[in-house]
Amino acid sequence: MRSLRKMLLYILPVFLLAVVLLSQTLCGSGKRSDEDRSIGERFHHETSLTWLGALGDAFRGKPEEPPQYKTYPGAEIIELPEPVYRGLVLEEAIAGRRSVRNYSTNAMTSLQLSQLLFAAQGITGKTYDQYLRTAPSAGATYPFEIYVVVHNVENLPQGIYHYAVLEHGLALVRSGDFRDEITGAGLDQEMLGDADVVLVMSAIFNRTRHTYLERGFRYVYIEAGHISQNLYLEAVSLGLGSVAVGAFLDEKINELIGVDGHNEAAVYLQAVGTL
Repeated sequence: MRSLRKMLLYILPVFLLAVVLLSQTLCGSGKRSDEDRSIGERFHHETSLTWLGALGDAFRGKPEEPPQYKTYPGAEIIELPEPVYRGLVLEEAIAGRRSVRNYSTNAMTSLQLSQLLFAAQGITGKTYDQYLRTAPSAGATYPFEIYVVVHNVENLPQGIYHYAVLEHGLALVRSGDFRDEITGAGLDQEMLGDADVVLVMSAIFNRTRHTYLERGFRYVYIEAGHISQNLYLEAVSLGLGSVAVGAFLDEKINELIGVDGHNEAAVYLQAVGTL
C-alpha cells in the first residue's frame, strides 16, 4: 500500500501536466496560429490566464527572485527632505489633472522632488516583514526602480540619480547635463529637456515573474500606470506640471540609466516641471 501511494505521488503530477498540455492543444485547434498574430497579439495571447494554464504553471520552473531593493554600493546617499507636504484634497487634484508639456525656467525645490518620489514609490507601512508602498503592486513584488534625470532642482547638481526607497534618498549614478540625451532618446519631445526632472520608471521583471511567471509582465505594465497617476496627482497638488511619456527609444534610455534592457528595462517616463 505504501509503495502504491509513493507511485501515485510520482505519477499524478505527470498525468495532470499531460492533461493540461493536451487540453491546451485541443482548445487551440481551429484558432489563429502564432504566424497569423501580430507581436502585440502574441504577447496578449501568451500572457492570458486560464485554469489549465494556472495548473501548468505549478509544474514550470520559476526565474530566480532578484533582491527587493537595488543599491549602488559606494554611492553616497543624498538625503531628501521628509515628505510632509499637505496640499489639495484628492477630488481637487483629480479634477485638475492634465498632461502639461510647457514649463517655466524656475527651479523645482528639493521638497517638491522629495514629495514626488514619495508619491511614486515611498514606504507607507509594513505588514509582517514586508514594507508597503504608495502604489499597489501584484503580490507586493514591487518591480520598479525610479531614476531621476535632474535638469533644474535647487541645491542638487545636474545628473542621473537612483531613488533609494529604504533611505528615501538619492544615489548619484551619473553626473552631468543630460537634457540633449533624454530629449533625443524621447524622439525629440522638447518637454523632456525643458522639465526640471524626468523620472524614468524601470522594471526588474523577475521580481514579479518569480511569482506570476509570464502573466507577471502584464502586472508590471499595469503597475507603471499606478505610479504615473500618483505622480500626476502629486504634481497637481504641488502646483507643478507633468506629462507621462511612452514613446522613446528603449535602447537609448536603457543606456542612459545604465541598465541592460533585459533583466531591467525602462518602461515609462514622466516629465515634471514648474509652471
